[in-house]
Amino acid sequence: MSYKNSRNIGNYIYFYLIVGITIPKTVTAIEPISISASVLGTAIGLGYLKSQTYCRFYECCDNRSIPADMNKLHHSLSTTLFGQHMVSQHVLPALVAHLKSNSPSRKSLVMSFHGTPGTGKSFVADQIAEALYLEGTKSKFFHKYFGRADFAHPARVHEYKERINKEVRESIRDCPRSLFIFDEVDKMPIGVFDTLTSLVDYAGNGGDIDYTKAIFIFLSNTAGIRISDHLADLMKKGTRRENTRLSDFEEMLTKSAYNMHGGLQKTHMIDAHVIDHYIPFLALEKTHVVQCVKAEFKRWDIDPKPDAVNNVVNSAVIYDPKHSMFATSGCKTIEKKVAIVANERRT
Repeated sequence: MSYKNSRNIGNYIYFYLIVGITIPKTVTAIEPISISASVLGTAIGLGYLKSQTYCRFYECCDNRSIPADMNKLHHSLSTTLFGQHMVSQHVLPALVAHLKSNSPSRKSLVMSFHGTPGTGKSFVADQIAEALYLEGTKSKFFHKYFGRADFAHPARVHEYKERINKEVRESIRDCPRSLFIFDEVDKMPIGVFDTLTSLVDYAGNGGDIDYTKAIFIFLSNTAGIRISDHLADLMKKGTRRENTRLSDFEEMLTKSAYNMHGGLQKTHMIDAHVIDHYIPFLALEKTHVVQCVKAEFKRWDIDPKPDAVNNVVNSAVIYDPKHSMFATSGCKTIEKKVAIVANERRT
């Protein structure tokens, strides 16, 4: 039996359980107060019934389906993300604070990740989804958009704005603990996020939809080169890479996002200061690419010899011409190159 069919059967069973409880055997005149109490009691009972039946087998907007396992995220980032100390220092604490059950948050959590390709932006975003939801990136509460695939034509920006506004509202109405990832923001037309500002700002608290528990993450290559240049300057002046701070980059990222071409250019979201954290993903050096290669071999259950690691690194790494210290594609091409070596060993 397919997953879809089994899920439909589950819906039917739940429906008939509800019908059996809520349809009275006889209709009599009941006082309004009694009706209100009865409806409230029935609503509470149905909620409990659903949690003990349907939601034990299918994804629901509850703690079972949304465990928000930050220990899992911490382990994932500490073992498979390299060269990005500011992610552990700022992204993880921001999520923990936002997800606490007693959090007094009055708005959505909004973060913007910036960096050159292959530095880990998409990886971290996906790992957040894997930690938040029992079904990970396959969760129906996880929503991911791509600039070139979903919002490619500037002439259709008004259509895109309406789509974002509609889909975000509907998704959060279904589950306040939704996660939205907008990838390739630098490839999106200017103004595409204008309607989103009122939903993620403090003013979004009003009405019948609770936006305060949602998370929005924007991924962009915007300012990637500037991040690399600034990092190189700091390192040449004696600052160790691991000692660089968010404050070294945050103002530059805010200005770059606002002024450089892309979905965040001149956006009301920056004007209204609704983006809580701008996170720089630093350009990777050779030592970080080596770590990526070793981690990828481990995923194949292979303990590689130094020569095998060096061969992959040498075939994958091209250094930036300006500083001659950063890998231009980071770890982006490592997976497929290691796969070739791994498959050769198994044949």
